[in-house]
Amino acid sequence: MFGCEGIHLEYATKKVLDDVTLGVHGGDRIGIVGQNGEGKSSLLGVLAQTIEPDEGSVTCTRGLTMGMLGQSDQLDDDATVGFSIVGDAPEYQWASDPRIREVIASLIADISWDAKVGTLSGGQRRRVDLARLLVGDDDVLLLDEPTNHLDMRAIAWLAHHLQNRWQRNVGALLVVTHDRWFLDEVSNHMWEVHDGHVYPFEGGYSAYMLQRVERDRVARVTEQRRQNLARKELAWLSRGARARSTKPKFHVEAAEALIADVPPMRNPLELKTLAMQRLGKQVVDLTNVTVTLGGKTVLDHVDWGVGPGDRIGILGENGAGKTTLLNVLQGKVRLDSGWVKIGKTVKFAVMSQRLDELEESAKYRVTEVLSRHPQRVVVDGKETSPAKLLERLGFSSKQLYDRVGELSGGQKRRLQLMLTLIQEPNVLILDEPGNDLDTDMLAVLEDVLDTWAGTLIMVTHDRHLVERVTDDQYALINGHIKHCPRGIDEYLEMVNAHNDAKGTTFADVVSTSSEKTATATSSGLSNAEMRGLKKRLSGLTRRINTAGNKLDAKREEMASADPTDYELLGRLQGELDRLAAEKEALEDEWLEVAEELGEE
Repeated sequence: MFGCEGIHLEYATKKVLDDVTLGVHGGDRIGIVGQNGEGKSSLLGVLAQTIEPDEGSVTCTRGLTMGMLGQSDQLDDDATVGFSIVGDAPEYQWASDPRIREVIASLIADISWDAKVGTLSGGQRRRVDLARLLVGDDDVLLLDEPTNHLDMRAIAWLAHHLQNRWQRNVGALLVVTHDRWFLDEVSNHMWEVHDGHVYPFEGGYSAYMLQRVERDRVARVTEQRRQNLARKELAWLSRGARARSTKPKFHVEAAEALIADVPPMRNPLELKTLAMQRLGKQVVDLTNVTVTLGGKTVLDHVDWGVGPGDRIGILGENGAGKTTLLNVLQGKVRLDSGWVKIGKTVKFAVMSQRLDELEESAKYRVTEVLSRHPQRVVVDGKETSPAKLLERLGFSSKQLYDRVGELSGGQKRRLQLMLTLIQEPNVLILDEPGNDLDTDMLAVLEDVLDTWAGTLIMVTHDRHLVERVTDDQYALINGHIKHCPRGIDEYLEMVNAHNDAKGTTFADVVSTSSEKTATATSSGLSNAEMRGLKKRLSGLTRRINTAGNKLDAKREEMASADPTDYELLGRLQGELDRLAAEKEALEDEWLEVAEELGEE
């Protein structure tokens, strides 16, 4: 269908692609993986012909159409949701297509058809952009992190849609994602981008990992053979050739045999025993807890307990109240009824979705940040140093001297995890810990958490991560917490049954004005109040963007200032702090208004 030959792409400080030649055939469903910064998105851009390579060419068959989903959208803020998805096509034309109806009902059922794109949250914009792409009829789809901002139900729907979008040996899919479950569901080939080259593998993510382990084993054997030959050569030069020599023999085993003697990921009984010693018998108990925010009941007379050593995954759709539940567990939310009892020995540590806590350290080097903390800490029951823990999380010794503000998103996430762990908590709360981490780093994160002795509570839409790290999953649905003994599959069945009971359909998305009036009335807000809140939300969005631009400009001014002019640096830092505080206040106000509107 299309391909590239001899592609060379180089940026100022890095060679991204080096003499890459690839081909894509009808029926190929290709997952693209690699460490952050290796060039996955650049490869996708070259194939989509949105990035011009330094050398080489991209060719495709005549009449081939490609649809691209980038990490950021090109939607018009002033356009409505409906126009962004179907353009100015007449309703009878697109509403008669069952595939288009399914896409709209599955992705944007909670978003008003007439809402302006500029008033939407980041997650809502992402779903609108994805719906825009999927209602089309392209021969090839190129998706860059399509599962970002999607909850588990939407991710499961998207996987099913892509599996059935084309007939066998028709169409092609290229997807860059760190969601390993999603890769296994939709891919029949894998490309690994590393050090300027692209290595192809047959099968989905699981098959790729087996082949990769075997490849690494063969590489170790080859290197060992080379070293053995080098030692023999050195011995011959030193003492003369021996009369006899033995030829090493290597037994090549099947890839499955490589994992035959791998021990269990963790010992639950041992970890619970250690957790009991650190926590006692009580961690957090919720009794008859009710929480209402913006007129919406987030928790409805909930009785629930978290015990020592529990490893809990909290599941729920966007807007269900998962982050609110985490705050309730910490005693940070005013309750409408009931009480929360927290054990006397409990020491919380929270790794949030946002990286704001690192902003104040942006100008400092990583080593300077580490120097503020004790040089010996206990993690996994073993004494270590913050620097050693960072190395375990994938930092090289050279990167320890980088400034925090210059780190990639994945590096900042790993630094944030390290700063969370060295607090030596006994209750660890993780809110989307896999954000910005590539598949290799996710495996490292899982390895670190496997031996962590304490109570672990995690919120994530990464199905592979939650099933791998937690032992019990609980669903937050309609204000109630329900145990899912069968895991994610049982949760998805619950969500689908709940949505079926609500009766959310395609017709709800493109409802008439009278239906909208009824919806507004049932939410407790009049049409005028709804319009006022949406107008206020739109204004706040513009002010937040302006504040962010001012903040970036001030950071650039500070970076270019004379480092010996301490008076100037002090004044700029004061202005920077003031601007950051103003932006944070605007964001808090935006969240309050969004809560009133019932938006995520």
